[in-house]
Amino acid sequence: MNAIKRLIPNLFTAGNLVGGILAIIFTLNGQIHIAPYFIFASAIFDFLDGFIARILKVPSELGKQLDSLADMVTFGVAPGIIVYELLRNHYVMGIYGPGWGYANFGFPMNTLNLEQSIANDPVLQTSLSELFYMPYIAFLIPVFALFRLAKFNLDTRQTDSFIGLPTPAMTLFFAALPILVANAYNDVMLGEINVKHWQFDAAYVVMTSWFLVSSTIIMSILMVVELPLFALKFKHFKFKGNEIRYIFLTISILLLATLFFWAIPLIIILYVILSLINTRIAK
Repeated sequence: MNAIKRLIPNLFTAGNLVGGILAIIFTLNGQIHIAPYFIFASAIFDFLDGFIARILKVPSELGKQLDSLADMVTFGVAPGIIVYELLRNHYVMGIYGPGWGYANFGFPMNTLNLEQSIANDPVLQTSLSELFYMPYIAFLIPVFALFRLAKFNLDTRQTDSFIGLPTPAMTLFFAALPILVANAYNDVMLGEINVKHWQFDAAYVVMTSWFLVSSTIIMSILMVVELPLFALKFKHFKFKGNEIRYIFLTISILLLATLFFWAIPLIIILYVILSLINTRIAK
C-alpha cells in the first residue's frame, strides 16, 4: 500500500513530462498554436505532484529528482522550442509573405515568385541571412533553465519563497504568445468585423524579432539572478502577512476575467514587479 501511495505523485510528474514532450512535437509539426495547451496541462500536473505528495505524506528524494527532470523538458526545452519557432516564423513571414509565416498557426500559405523577390530586395536578403542564426537565441532559455533548476535543488533558502524567476512562470509567459498571435490573426483573416485592433497590434509586436529576442534574454537572466520573489504559499489566511499575495491574486483574477489569454504574460510581469516592491518594502 505504501508503495502505491509513493507511486501516485510520480505518475503526475510523468504527466508533466508527457505534456512537455507533446508540446515540443506539436510545435515542430507546425501546430504551435496547440502546443501551449499541453504546457498548461503540464503546469497543473507539476502543481499536483507536490501537493499530492504532501497530502499523502510521501515526499521523497526520488520524487524531487523526477520533478526536476520533467521540469527541464516542459519548462526548459519546450519554451525554447516555442520561441525558436516564433522567431523562425517571423523571418519566414518577412521573406515569403504573411501566409507562409503563419502556416504554423494553421493558416494556408501564399505563393510568390520567391527568387526574383529576394534578388531585388535587400531587406528580404537581410531577413534570409538572419533566419539562419537569429532563432537559435531561443536556446538561451533551456540553458538558463538548466542552471535555475539545479540551483533550486541545492539552495536551502528557497523553501518559502523563490530566488530568481521559477521556470514554470517563465514558460507560461512564452506559452501564451502563440495563442495570442493565432487568435488575433485568425479573426483578421476570417474577416471578423468585431476585431479589437489593439489585439492585432499587440500580436504584431509579439511576432517582432526585437520583442522575442529581448524577452528571451530578460527572462533567461531573471531565472538565475539573485532576485527574491514571493511564493503563493499561505501559512495562514489572514490579510496581514499575506498582503502581497492577496493583491497579486486579486489583480490576476481581474486581468483573466477581462483579457483572457492576454492576461497571462501580464500576470508574470505583475508577479516580478510586485516582488520587487515587496522586497523594497521589506528592506
